[in-house]
Amino acid sequence: MYRTKLVAIAASAALALSLAACGSSDDDSGTAAPAMSTAPTTTMAAPSSAPAMGGEQFGPGCAAVPADPANPGSFDAMAKVPVATAASGNPLLSTLVAAVKQANLVDSLNSAPAVTVFAPTNDAFGKIAKADLDKVMADPKTLTSILTYHVVPGKLTPQQLAGTHKTLQGTDLMVTGSGTSFTVNGTSMVVCGNVQTANATVYIVDTVLMPKS
Repeated sequence: MYRTKLVAIAASAALALSLAACGSSDDDSGTAAPAMSTAPTTTMAAPSSAPAMGGEQFGPGCAAVPADPANPGSFDAMAKVPVATAASGNPLLSTLVAAVKQANLVDSLNSAPAVTVFAPTNDAFGKIAKADLDKVMADPKTLTSILTYHVVPGKLTPQQLAGTHKTLQGTDLMVTGSGTSFTVNGTSMVVCGNVQTANATVYIVDTVLMPKS
């Protein structure tokens, strides 16, 4: 009888250990999910050739941005205000700002919750014949189509930039490259990237993007 009791006790202990192990496994799986959800962020920030998420700006065009934090066109000042307001202080983007005002898009851009803007420089607009540019500026529908083609929903980090993205205009644009070198639609180079504003990430480009008709 004593031997029978020992066997029963051993069996009960084994069952308890088995249940405890199952409970431990369930707890582990519960804590593993958040770790898995944060893994992509860690992976994206790993390449040393690419700026970290929310990190420094990159590109030769960034040298033309005012360095004085008190200047409304500086990176520090731009980060504190929404995108259309931020662009208005940047000396590289005065033609773009004029176009945005002409199309009555200032409030729409400033109130957008999170967007990525491919912002053509003044020199980019200068590549367009003046007669053609004047014609577009006088046509609100065409101007709006072109400008919204430069805007993508969501704030894209440099690590997320390469690929096909649907624009607010409704058609896609394609970004190729990696690290600190990117080209949009095969012709427009990013000359100053990862510029932060209160509601947008801005990639300043050297050629105006034209949606397919």
